[in-house]
Amino acid sequence: QVQLVESGGGLVQAGGSLSLSCAASGRSFRNYAMGWFRQAPGKEREFIAGISWSGSNTFYSDSVKGRFTISRDNAKNTVYLRMNSPRPEDTAIYYCAANPTGRYYVEGSYAYWGQGTQVTVSS
Repeated sequence: QVQLVESGGGLVQAGGSLSLSCAASGRSFRNYAMGWFRQAPGKEREFIAGISWSGSNTFYSDSVKGRFTISRDNAKNTVYLRMNSPRPEDTAIYYCAANPTGRYYVEGSYAYWGQGTQVTVSS
């Protein structure tokens, strides 16, 4: 079992920056690839970023590539999402999730989920 708790969400102006954190506890964090997803009102949850267990490989959706950066610190059992130049369309609930398989883009591959943190981008 892995427990995930996101933090850092809030209100940010378009063009600014915001960092999200996801703290993990329970079974060995470093055994899992990690991902960030988001769900906007009236839309399905979508994958936006993933990182391998070692942190050496990262993956992004086209919608955030070049603006968002995923990273992890296995010593602190934490994964991060740095959001640069956010846009109003980035407004959503952001979730982190743990993936034992490495199939980053497949939501069903993620075994554990956090409760989510709201990010609102004002124009």
